[in-house]
Amino acid sequence: MKACTDSILTFPNGIYQGLSIYIDLQEVSVHSPELLKGSNIFETILPEKFCRNDSPVFLAGNEQTESIFSAFFNQPEELKLSYQKIKTMELLLYLGKTELTSSQRLSEYKTEQIRIIREIHDQLTQHMEQRITIEELSRKYLINPTTLKTAFKSIYGTSIAAHIKEHRMEQAAKMLRESEMSIAEIAKAVGYDSQSRFTTAFKTFFHSLPKEYRKHHTE
Repeated sequence: MKACTDSILTFPNGIYQGLSIYIDLQEVSVHSPELLKGSNIFETILPEKFCRNDSPVFLAGNEQTESIFSAFFNQPEELKLSYQKIKTMELLLYLGKTELTSSQRLSEYKTEQIRIIREIHDQLTQHMEQRITIEELSRKYLINPTTLKTAFKSIYGTSIAAHIKEHRMEQAAKMLRESEMSIAEIAKAVGYDSQSRFTTAFKTFFHSLPKEYRKHHTE
């Protein structure tokens, strides 16, 4: 708790999506859940791994953590609490066996690098009509292309291409709902010279053609 309370955390997208699980280590050391009795998870494993130096630990997600966390949501109301209890136990067991290797931890970047990545993000999202390559960004912001790609994915959770494509599609959908611009004009506004390429990308993202999407969301 001290590590989280005293730290300054920022979220690149300006929002936090997820859940928080608070554990009183002193309490559970005395009254451990039946399934975890004798595991030493609360007595030694979690304190030694995650509670040293009063600093938070950030771990990269994977298929196993995705499976654990996804089950916390979208459950029938009468079963939700039971699922959450079971998955909390599974999460604790996962943390208990996890080795804090460099491949598990999220990369840490200097403040200056983070500032540059955010500037690049803002440029890309504010000028979606432009197609800017990694090499061009690298030269403009004096950052190694590999560092740029790795840092961007670590900070924003996805590759540059995937992240900006999502912004392009969301902006296109907004234009379809709120403007009378033609499909060709919208395609150009979000960085597609070809209307057919835009239509294909939009359908892949929203499972609906742009015309169908506009008709469904404006009636």
